[in-house]
Amino acid sequence: MAKRIMVIDDSAALRQSVVDTLVDAGYEVIGAADGKEALGMLDGGKVDLMICDVHMPRMDGLTFVKEVKQLAGYRFVPIIMLTTESSEKKREAGHMAGAKAWVVKPFRPEQILHAVSKLVS
Repeated sequence: MAKRIMVIDDSAALRQSVVDTLVDAGYEVIGAADGKEALGMLDGGKVDLMICDVHMPRMDGLTFVKEVKQLAGYRFVPIIMLTTESSEKKREAGHMAGAKAWVVKPFRPEQILHAVSKLVS
């Protein structure tokens, strides 16, 4: 059974690019435009990994990560931050919130697939 990945990014074009990369690699993918929408989609269904932008409207990525880590069914789901943010301070905040990896945009599809394969086995 294919691993299920949630992609959260307010850029529809970037979100679609990530979705296409993951689907082509055999993953099942669901997408959300921001943290608030993504939280609303977490209905107890299995999610093996999340890929989340930092800067989004309504609910930013770091707040989303903190919220997800409070949900019993999703507390241990690994989260990759995919962002233009490259500062060490933001990275540290991401790791403190519970993110397992940090990929800076623009990215190569291989970077995403490598990070995903390390976190879902």
